[in-house]
Amino acid sequence: MVTGLIYGIVIISLGLSVVKDPSKSKKALLIGSRAFMKMLPALLAVTGLMGIISGALSPETISRYLGPESGYLAVVLAAIVGAITLIPHVVALPLAGSLYQAGAAPTAIAAFITTLNMVGIVTAPLEMEQLGKKYTVVRNVLSFVFALIIAFGIGVMLR
Repeated sequence: MVTGLIYGIVIISLGLSVVKDPSKSKKALLIGSRAFMKMLPALLAVTGLMGIISGALSPETISRYLGPESGYLAVVLAAIVGAITLIPHVVALPLAGSLYQAGAAPTAIAAFITTLNMVGIVTAPLEMEQLGKKYTVVRNVLSFVFALIIAFGIGVMLR
């Protein structure tokens, strides 16, 4: 329903744009198609990654390791995976949604997404080179701690 409404608004807006200025509309469509082509590999990665996860990991397995019954271990495990993973957000958010649907706890998902954004283990060597070792270590440790605080805060709010 909502998707159909959005498509309808887009089509009507595009029609009005073409009527008002066809050359600008053509240019905008060209820019949009180029942006889509740049995003296409990430979208395909999302689809592939979600397919692999749903094929390789059963909802029972995901629930066992990342579910609410796993407690603190699930949150720490998800935080560590998020800290060492380097994936685009366009991939991470749908992946988090799939994990949630498969039984992962919101606290674990929050830990994964938050550390994915705040902690950079993979990018640490470059950061150390540019900003120094002490800065990089302190930033990453504090970011990890605050990510856990955020995750547990989200868990409390969603109870």
